[in-house]
Amino acid sequence: MPAKKSGAKPAVKKEDNKSTIKKGDKVKVEYEGSFDDGTVFDSSKNHGKPLEFEVGASKVIKGFEDAMIGMKKGEEKKITLKPVDAYGDYNPELVKEVPKEQLPKDHELKPGMILLMGLPNGVQVPVKIAEVNDKTATLDLNHPLAGKTLNFKLKVLEISA
Repeated sequence: MPAKKSGAKPAVKKEDNKSTIKKGDKVKVEYEGSFDDGTVFDSSKNHGKPLEFEVGASKVIKGFEDAMIGMKKGEEKKITLKPVDAYGDYNPELVKEVPKEQLPKDHELKPGMILLMGLPNGVQVPVKIAEVNDKTATLDLNHPLAGKTLNFKLKVLEISA
């Protein structure tokens, strides 16, 4: 006759890879971002470490963050983001002509050059010089990826609450 079982249950360790990502979780993710023609514009490998962020804290673009929800540790996914879910549409109103004396004088200004401009809140943003003439420079304040469809390969490495 088998021994009578006690009411105690053995401890079961919950496996990490069974939990899915939800808002508030901290995640580590490997990613590669590319355009439709296959050109890679960014990769966690280029940074030498995975991307770490809290889901729902708006630290990454909306579509990237939304795609993470429901993923599991070790899961891989390919996503395509339209501009509205990435860096927004290109806005021609963000192209401004400014007097050259308002810009840094330590470099010769050339079209295509990227300057870091300080906002009143202390954040620095990249600004592209579109055109330069004797007295003015035309600055493009759009994000460099504005108006572009972006493709990402994602791989979840870690999830923690």
